[in-house]
Amino acid sequence: MGMEVALKRRLLLGLMGAGAASPRLLLAQAARVPTVAVLYIGESEDEEAAAKPFFDAMARLGWIEGKNIAYDRHAGKGARPYLETMASKASGAEPDLVFATTVTLALALQKENSALRMVFVSMTDPVAAGLVASLAKPGRNATGAYQAQGDAAHKRFALVRQAMPELKRMGAVFDRNGFDYQERRANHEKTARAAGIQLVAMDFTNFEAIAKIFAQFRRDGIRVAEVTPSFALTGRRREAAQLAERNEIALVAHRAEWADAGAILSYGVDIGENYRRAAALANRILKGAKPGDLPVERPNRLELVVNPKAARALGITLPNALLKQANRVIA
Repeated sequence: MGMEVALKRRLLLGLMGAGAASPRLLLAQAARVPTVAVLYIGESEDEEAAAKPFFDAMARLGWIEGKNIAYDRHAGKGARPYLETMASKASGAEPDLVFATTVTLALALQKENSALRMVFVSMTDPVAAGLVASLAKPGRNATGAYQAQGDAAHKRFALVRQAMPELKRMGAVFDRNGFDYQERRANHEKTARAAGIQLVAMDFTNFEAIAKIFAQFRRDGIRVAEVTPSFALTGRRREAAQLAERNEIALVAHRAEWADAGAILSYGVDIGENYRRAAALANRILKGAKPGDLPVERPNRLELVVNPKAARALGITLPNALLKQANRVIA
């Protein structure tokens, strides 16, 4: 009889203990970890490395993946047909915030769900693109970091001449789907002439045309080609660099990811700084700020990255004077 009473007493104490613990359990369940949907322009493997400054900055601000924040990554594969599917999938998961790594991705997401809070990085004017009302007062669901190329093209042509003093003629490819395609092409042609370079400009509307363009450059004796901003090209930059190498063409570009992919040099926006600024904005939004109240950041840092290994593979030796100017040299 005494054993039966003891068992009942233990059972009662156990139930009381479970009841006492349940409020803590409910609180733990309520403390949901915020999710940030990350929209990449290309394959995750390449884009993860490029976006490392964003994740590092978020960690320094106290957002630790797997602990108090979750990232839902989506790869665009450098193809426009993926945009709507990608945006729909990201939106359907109802994230607390979206981080779009280009204006093209940001616009696709905004079209899918204009209520989602969003941070972007861009080299395209987000006002002209229709993403925000103004840089000072975005006024909608998005804000971010925007840095215009400015006179980077002028400096880039000067660096190409420094690398190859005998160069008189080079190619360039322009994406007709770009927001500022006509303005960009006209600016590049004018700047090239000022640098004493004849620019052979070729347009494309899809990545599949790049192989034919590079083959034509080779037949025409063009040894160097510039790749200008393009959703399709940047998202498949490693493949584009391989096509260029097969045709014995040295690439020059506007952002560091291209040098990492195989371009002999890149000069333009310090995209890492843009990512760090975006992280600071994301931090404020996750803590309660409204994107529309946060001015678009305007970093102004430019960087030169050179890839001597890629140059040597094409029989080009980059001068020491150029290497000493570089912010980063890829060994």
